[in-house]
Amino acid sequence: MKQHDQSEISVGTLYIVPTPIGNLADITQRALTVLTKVDLVAAEDTRHTGLLLQHFAINARLFSLHDHNEQQKADVLISKLQQGESIALVSDAGTPLINDPGYHLVTRCRQAGLKVVPLPGACAAITALSASGLPSDRFCYEGFLPAKSKGRRDALRAVVEEPRTLIFYESTHRLLDCLADMVSELGEHRHVVLAREITKTWESIHGAPVGELLAWVQADENRRKGEMVLIVAGYQAQEEELPVEALRTLALLQAELPLKKAAALAAEIHGVKKNALYKHGLAQQQAN
Repeated sequence: MKQHDQSEISVGTLYIVPTPIGNLADITQRALTVLTKVDLVAAEDTRHTGLLLQHFAINARLFSLHDHNEQQKADVLISKLQQGESIALVSDAGTPLINDPGYHLVTRCRQAGLKVVPLPGACAAITALSASGLPSDRFCYEGFLPAKSKGRRDALRAVVEEPRTLIFYESTHRLLDCLADMVSELGEHRHVVLAREITKTWESIHGAPVGELLAWVQADENRRKGEMVLIVAGYQAQEEELPVEALRTLALLQAELPLKKAAALAAEIHGVKKNALYKHGLAQQQAN
């Protein structure tokens, strides 16, 4: 394979530069070269990035670009690029734009016909997925779930039958509530991997049915500290299993209609067998 070595920085170019997510040794040589040579570094937190640059003895001009000022400051950076300056975009950790600022700036650059050069590098979601033991040929990155339980449950309900592996970020203080909601919405047997403090000193990767994982996390406070990635196994339908949404529809219709009619309507709506829904509803009635 022909290798491409481009140590020169192009004028009027925005470089997307990933930074380490914990272990400083994970920065690439190309990233160091770009950060050294560009005219300006646009950073999510200039103090945080300043320490990173100091560690590698890089003296660079810093420009603050974060979630709260990006749309306003994008014009300033676009102007600088149009005047021929080269700019590196970095976030506090990992690849910019992946749950970090940069989307509006990159979109504006593309619209203005400015060159955008992405560098490969650290990303917590991909790093955790690679070690999870769950299928990685097809996956769905969902970022952070909503902070409040209702929103979180609604979001989980929307992907309950998603067959691809799901990737979520979660914060320390919401981890237990999030796992509890996963038990409620996905079922206690859905396999979930908790990847914590990836690349850092206290890195741990532990997978189990989510009901067991919740108990495991509850048993030790240290297991819910640090940066978290949750890798969730995709939905696997059993041969005779009825879709969750069809069962919800049946339950709603049963409240107003006889079981036979409710099963027929739910079957027509979701394209499943009427007899299977009827048997399920009958079993529920007998259980109650």
